[in-house]
Amino acid sequence: MKNMLLKDILKRKEAGIVFAAVSLFVVFSVTSESFLTAYNIFNISRTLSLYIFIALGQAMALVVGGMNLSVGAIGGLATITAGYCLDVLGLSGWIAVPAALLLGVAAGALNGFFITRVGINSFVVTLSTLFVFEGLVSGISKGYSYTKIPKTFMIIGRKGMLGIPYLLWIALAVLIVMFYLFRFTVFGRRLLATGGNEDAARLSGINTDNIILAANMFSGLFSAIAAVLWVSRMGSAQPSTGQDWLIVSFAVAIIGGTALKGGGITMLGLFMGGIIMVLIKNGLVILGANIYFERTFYGLIILLAVIVDRVRAVYSVKSKL
Repeated sequence: MKNMLLKDILKRKEAGIVFAAVSLFVVFSVTSESFLTAYNIFNISRTLSLYIFIALGQAMALVVGGMNLSVGAIGGLATITAGYCLDVLGLSGWIAVPAALLLGVAAGALNGFFITRVGINSFVVTLSTLFVFEGLVSGISKGYSYTKIPKTFMIIGRKGMLGIPYLLWIALAVLIVMFYLFRFTVFGRRLLATGGNEDAARLSGINTDNIILAANMFSGLFSAIAAVLWVSRMGSAQPSTGQDWLIVSFAVAIIGGTALKGGGITMLGLFMGGIIMVLIKNGLVILGANIYFERTFYGLIILLAVIVDRVRAVYSVKSKL
């Protein structure tokens, strides 16, 4: 009975990711007294929530076989859009937030248009729009942050319910919705089919161009959501927002089991991938480690997750023999 349970666990794609996340949590809990404090866990949860949305922005492009190098730039553009509406125009959050989100969707649609209608590789398109969007951020903001953010706007980013940040409640709700979309809807299955084999999907009657366009619009939407929530947490709209999102978006998505070649994504994996990234960043600070080696630790954890996943795959094959 126990042996069968172990086999079932190891067969799951997320087994290696969960193992790595749990291992990190145990290590930091044992080595630091301040790690498990309510204050630290609350902060970790808020950062985790933002990382999840950033990773979703990348994962939606990866799942159809592409990529989005402009995730951070779209986030920066959405940030200053929200900040400009709130600070300069004096508009309410009920107008600023939809404006920022619509801009994110439009930016994603622009990427999708050039990829599908013009036929340019997603790497080239999003690399180009990365510079275009960053230029717009600098030009509109002139390098200045928008600081007149209403206190009511910061409630979502700084408060919580039942000891859990509102940000995490939102992230979990979105992950559940996305799980349902990929598991039980025609659109979700078409996204996976397009990423798995675009030619076969097209021959089966799927309009792959529209699917890729929609995936890029979702990518822009999630980037913009991350930006709006970032403003709510920080209490200001900074033009530098998003500049370090690229490595986070790829790292969390890849660690979380999103297939680089498309056709595979798991919401539990994204959640665990976010936990791993946050624990590394937070744990290094608590332990007083040299932050200049931060990316080295990221690489080691990615390698650990891949090794464990490989062991799981080998064990799964042997168990069938």
